[in-house]
Amino acid sequence: MVEGEEPLPPPHNNREVNVRKGRNKLIIPFLLPAAIIYLVIFVYPTIQALFVTLNDWSGFTPNMSYVGLRNFQELLKDPKYWISVRNTLGILFLGGIGIFGFSFLFTGTLTSGFRGKRIFRAIIFFPYLVAPIALATLWSFIYNPRFGLLNGVLRAVGLENLTQQWMAPDRLYPALLVAIVWISTGFYTVILLAGTDKIPQEFFDAAKVEGASRFQMFWRITIPMIWDVLTICLVFWGIEALKMFEFIYAFGSGDQPKIQIWTVGVYMYILSFGKRATIFRMGYGTAVAATILIFVILFVLLTRRIMRREVIEY
Repeated sequence: MVEGEEPLPPPHNNREVNVRKGRNKLIIPFLLPAAIIYLVIFVYPTIQALFVTLNDWSGFTPNMSYVGLRNFQELLKDPKYWISVRNTLGILFLGGIGIFGFSFLFTGTLTSGFRGKRIFRAIIFFPYLVAPIALATLWSFIYNPRFGLLNGVLRAVGLENLTQQWMAPDRLYPALLVAIVWISTGFYTVILLAGTDKIPQEFFDAAKVEGASRFQMFWRITIPMIWDVLTICLVFWGIEALKMFEFIYAFGSGDQPKIQIWTVGVYMYILSFGKRATIFRMGYGTAVAATILIFVILFVLLTRRIMRREVIEY
């Protein structure tokens, strides 16, 4: 050290290091119960399910017959499985376009000085709180060709020639998509509105001074500012769409849904234990369920990769 210079501070402050270590020791006991519950309830059953996919098993006997990857090989040649995959992807993309299209429309409208914002937000969110079985019953009534609400309204306004058999096989899937969009739009609108409410008003005031339109402000200010919230919404919707089951299984009439609206989740349930003529192919049904897990993982990874961008701080 040169004479007259002050000594350099030590590379680490021992007090800060001790505080950090003590904080870490305090965090671990709080995280440990949640980690144990996650391992027991999710990780361990998932590993068990992956093992079941390698076996031919009815689900009601103690012994399983090991078949290796034969269940997955059968999936590749199963036309009903591919119909279910097509319907699931249709819900994911077509339903997603409808849901986020209306969500953007409502978000842009409600953030432009719309009166009664809180009441409208509560109304559109309400369907998401209702049990899926009740919603399926409601939409079955709406689409009923004889006394249903939709045909009744068409007759009342003099458009009786537009009445249809809305639950006919060739119209069942579009009818299902309309119901799903109606149910889910409010949930994602509320999330997007929560993100929009955090944007400082100064940005919008400055844009108005510059002569920006409402659409330009929504596209240039609102969307970039809520990009992280939008990414979370897309991930949530992907998971929800790929594993959708309750509403679809109860939709329509009969003891099980028609094949025109089968999803991967519905097909898995029917294979395992849900059909008039029992199948009880738990091993094969679990293989179908494993593909749902694969689809979810791929969708989440791709979505986060595509939506990755520089974080905007404000």
